[in-house]
Amino acid sequence: MTDEPGGGAFDKHRNLLFSVAYRVLGVAADAEDVVQDTWLKWSAADRSQVADPKSYLVRITTNLAMDRLRSAQSRRETYVGPWLPEPILTSTDTADDVATADTVSMGLLVVLETLTPLERAVFVLKEAFGFTYAEIAEAVGRSEETVRQAAHRARGHVRARRPRFPTDRTRQRAVTERFLAAAAGGDINTLMQLLAPDVTLWTDGGGKVRQAIRPITGAERVATWFAAVAVQPYQGIEPINMAIEVVELNGQVGLVFGDGGRIVATVTFDLNDDGVITGIHDVANPDKLRAVTARTIHHL
Repeated sequence: MTDEPGGGAFDKHRNLLFSVAYRVLGVAADAEDVVQDTWLKWSAADRSQVADPKSYLVRITTNLAMDRLRSAQSRRETYVGPWLPEPILTSTDTADDVATADTVSMGLLVVLETLTPLERAVFVLKEAFGFTYAEIAEAVGRSEETVRQAAHRARGHVRARRPRFPTDRTRQRAVTERFLAAAAGGDINTLMQLLAPDVTLWTDGGGKVRQAIRPITGAERVATWFAAVAVQPYQGIEPINMAIEVVELNGQVGLVFGDGGRIVATVTFDLNDDGVITGIHDVANPDKLRAVTARTIHHL
């Protein structure tokens, strides 16, 4: 794209545009499509009239993402089992990135699914990228007062459903590795110690692979579920042949399961401030594992 007029300005902000679109949509493939559509609009625009390319591009991306989200929401209502966002491999290199990484976590993206497209876009632009209300108002084509009200509703909704727990990466990794070892060994007692009493497990198979159709709640039920699946073949892979990697998924320490050449599931954890697991997101729908399979690492 850089060979075409305006390509340099577009490429400079491409990562930002994907980051906005992905947080609004929760689907990497859809976010990439939005970025491509943004490029088409940008390349056809009279850029001599564009004073601020960044704001102009963000405005296009945000509106395209909201339009796509509106059409996607009706399809998600008929989805088989829980709908979870598409996981992506990420890289957060400094401590300053931790707060930003939280805005792309699976737990938060699940909560954002319950917002209206406008509320979600406003929340993303304000909380993840620090745009002013005036800038957001221009981006979404609403008054500043409307944007402030949408931000207030969105923040209240998110805080009520997902309190923020600043868990450091070292603790995330330690808990994840302990959980993996306990599950593989069928150690229900250790699993119970790692899980909050009201922990919830969401599994997303999309009706295409074997997964729980409804969320599983309660430490004993979740521990028993993981201990059981750890000793059963899954999608033709025997437990002894299951390759498991500890990676960074959506700004968190997570697990990728496969057989070397094929990815069959990802798992991420929500932890509270004491390092206890409060939520687990297990994505196994093959359609949602393409970004991880491609090994594309996003710097969000």
